[in-house]
Amino acid sequence: MDKIKVIIADDSDFVRDGMKIILDVDDDFEVLGCAANGREAIEIAEKSKPDVFLMDIQMPVMDGIEATAEIVEKDLGKVLILTTFDDDDLVRKALANGAKGYLIKNHTPEHLKQMIKSVYNGTGVMDENLLESISKSAVTMNAGKGFDESGYTERELEIVRAVADGLSNKEIASKLFISEGTVKNYITSILAKEGLSHRTALAVYYITGKK
Repeated sequence: MDKIKVIIADDSDFVRDGMKIILDVDDDFEVLGCAANGREAIEIAEKSKPDVFLMDIQMPVMDGIEATAEIVEKDLGKVLILTTFDDDDLVRKALANGAKGYLIKNHTPEHLKQMIKSVYNGTGVMDENLLESISKSAVTMNAGKGFDESGYTERELEIVRAVADGLSNKEIASKLFISEGTVKNYITSILAKEGLSHRTALAVYYITGKK
């Protein structure tokens, strides 16, 4: 397996150094460089070929939201947002700009590695607590506005909305009075229809309108 090439962008020396140490000791990863802002991250990426960016949101010079938009536009790599619990609106903007997921900063080393691998392999990822928070606030933010509902039955749309609300298969089954197996079958069919590999990617698409 080729090493996953990573660029770390965070204005905190402590965060950057900590994540670099975690990844440097694992043969599955190669840290191409560390940046204190989004502009530096893009400059590093233009000289190398990263797979995944670990991108803080609030940084000087160029923040993670603006940097994500440019990275996606130039196809420089996939972006995994680093965030805290109190910046839901900023996370939503970053996702709308093309970020593939977000990671709460109080992660364990193994969780960090798994999230990077998931994004590298094309799976959208998001922390369950933050998904729930964003889903709740999205009710007043026209969630689903950019989601193409054509070709879906009303039952399928109910499933999609429930996934975006952060409900488990068991909770969806209870809410809609159907079996968990039926819920699983619906979700598998919906993911295939959208070309998505994971339910969190579906939630991101429904909430932000972008895959």
